[in-house]
Amino acid sequence: MRLVHLLRAVAVELHLRGAEFAADNGLHPTDLRALIRLLDAERAAEPVTPGRLGDALRLNSAGTTALLDRLERLGLVRRGRDPHDRRRVLLAVEPKAVGLGRSFFGPLIGGLVDAAEEFTAAELDVVRRYLTAALLAAAPDGEPRAPGPRADP
Repeated sequence: MRLVHLLRAVAVELHLRGAEFAADNGLHPTDLRALIRLLDAERAAEPVTPGRLGDALRLNSAGTTALLDRLERLGLVRRGRDPHDRRRVLLAVEPKAVGLGRSFFGPLIGGLVDAAEEFTAAELDVVRRYLTAALLAAAPDGEPRAPGPRADP
């Protein structure tokens, strides 16, 4: 249970940092979750439609539209036509959002990367396996809404 409690403490601390970022930038916490989801999808080369984003965030259609309208007005997200199917809308994160995220979360991510350097590759593999299992256990239907766990850093 100590490991579970420690994981919960890390989750709470990261949530507080995310709430601070959101407040500093006039965002709702759901806006931040949307940006994270879109950035993760971009990193995984996974296209995201408004419907898929709404499903991932458990928002209805009207809530998803309001969310995207806010993020678009702030210059953080853009909607564009799928070049392969012009009927489909795809979402992308704007460079402004990436810059805001880097300026706030860069030091945190740097600290996490530095902390990982204290461990051997074998130890990191065990941590990765545990966090992947924890992610799957936390998902309500055993299927995380974020892009799947990856073996790469």
